[in-house]
Amino acid sequence: MGITAVDISNGLATGEMVQSLPALQEYAEMYRKELVDNVLPFWLQNSRDDRNGGFFTCLDRTGKVFDTDKFMWLQGREVWCFSYMYHNVSAEKSWLDMALHGAAFMEKFGRDQSGNWYFSLTAEGKPLVQPYNIFSDCFAAMAFAALDKVQPSDKYKEIAVSTFNNILERQHDWKGVYNKAYPGTRPLKGFSLPMILCNLSLEMEHLLGSEKVNELAPVVIHEVMNVFYQPEHGLILENVNPDGSFSNSFEGRLMNPGHTIEAMWFIMDLGRRLQDEALVKKACDIMLRTLEYGWDKEYGGIFYFLDLLGHPTQQLEWDQKLWWVHVETLVALAKGYTYTGDERCLQWFHKVHAYTWTHFKDQQYGEWFGYLNRRGEVLLNLKGGKWKGCFHVPRALYQVWNTLKADNI
Repeated sequence: MGITAVDISNGLATGEMVQSLPALQEYAEMYRKELVDNVLPFWLQNSRDDRNGGFFTCLDRTGKVFDTDKFMWLQGREVWCFSYMYHNVSAEKSWLDMALHGAAFMEKFGRDQSGNWYFSLTAEGKPLVQPYNIFSDCFAAMAFAALDKVQPSDKYKEIAVSTFNNILERQHDWKGVYNKAYPGTRPLKGFSLPMILCNLSLEMEHLLGSEKVNELAPVVIHEVMNVFYQPEHGLILENVNPDGSFSNSFEGRLMNPGHTIEAMWFIMDLGRRLQDEALVKKACDIMLRTLEYGWDKEYGGIFYFLDLLGHPTQQLEWDQKLWWVHVETLVALAKGYTYTGDERCLQWFHKVHAYTWTHFKDQQYGEWFGYLNRRGEVLLNLKGGKWKGCFHVPRALYQVWNTLKADNI
C-alpha cells in the first residue's frame, strides 16, 4: 500500500513521499473498504430506533445513544444514504430496510400542516423545534427521491416533488416568521441554499425531468459563481447584499472554506452534465484557491470559518477542524483531478488524505470523529449528534472511491 497517512507529519507530503503513496486505484479500494466494512456497519448497528421508528444520531464513540432527540435533516440524510448505497453499491437488504424504516417515521411525523419539515422531534415523533430551517426540507426531498429510485412509489414521488416545489416557493424568504433579523436594515442573502440546490437538482432529475434541471441549472450556477464569488479575492462569501455586493459586516465578511469547496464539486458535476469544460475548470480553480487560503499552515487541516479581511470572526469555533470540511475536500480534489487533470489537485489530495485519515478516523471503534481542535486533537469523541449523522463520511468515501476507480481514470 506504500506509505500510510500516519507516516506523514501534519499531513504534509514532500515530492519524494508522493511518489511512494498509494496509486489512485489503491486509494479507491481503501475508500471502498472503509465505507462498506466500517462506516455503514456502525450506523446499521447503532442508529436504528426499533421502538419508535426513525434513527438515533446522538451516538458516542462506541455507538451508544446519549440523546434521543431526532433531527429531521439527519433523518433525511440517513434515508438518502442507505437508499443511495443500495442503488449504487450493492442491493443489500439491510440497507433498503434501513431506508424504509427511516422514511416511514419521516412520513408519519416529519411535517407540519403546511408541508414544512420540522427541525427536530422527540424520540416518539412529537415536534420540538419549528420548521425554521429549510435544509430539513432539502434533505427530505433528497431522501424520498433516492428511495423512489430503489422502490418506486407514487407516494415517495409526491413527497419528494411537493417538498422540492415548496423549497422553491420559500427560497427567497425561507425562514419566514422564524427570521429574527429586523426587516430591511441589512437584508443579506445566504450562500447555503443555492449551493444545496446545485446538488439537489441533479439528485432529483429522474423526478423533475431534464428540462426542469436545464431550467434551474443556469440560475443556481449564476448565484454560486457570480453573485457570491468575489473575483478580486478569488473566493466565495457566505452572505452578500441582495444585489451581490459586499457587506462590510461580520456576516458579510464571513467565509466557510468547507462550504465553498463542497459547492465546487457540485458545480463540477453540473459542468460535466452540461458539457461546460470552462465551468468545470473555473470551479476547480476556485476550490484550489479556497483550499490554499483556508489551510492552517502551522498545524495542518482546514479552518472552519475565516474573515475575508482577516478580522476576528463571530464564531468562537473558527479554528476547529471539522470532519465534513475535510472529507468534502477530498471529494472535490478527486473530481478536480479526474475531470481536469490538474496536478495541483493530486498533490493536495495526498496532503488532505494524510491529514484526514490520521486525525479523523477512529482506529479503535467504527466511524470517524467529527470535531478536532486547531492542533488536530479530538475535541469531542462523539460519532453523531445534532449536526453530524450518517451522511458526509459515507458519501465522501463513496464519491472518492467511485471517482478514482480504474475505469474513471
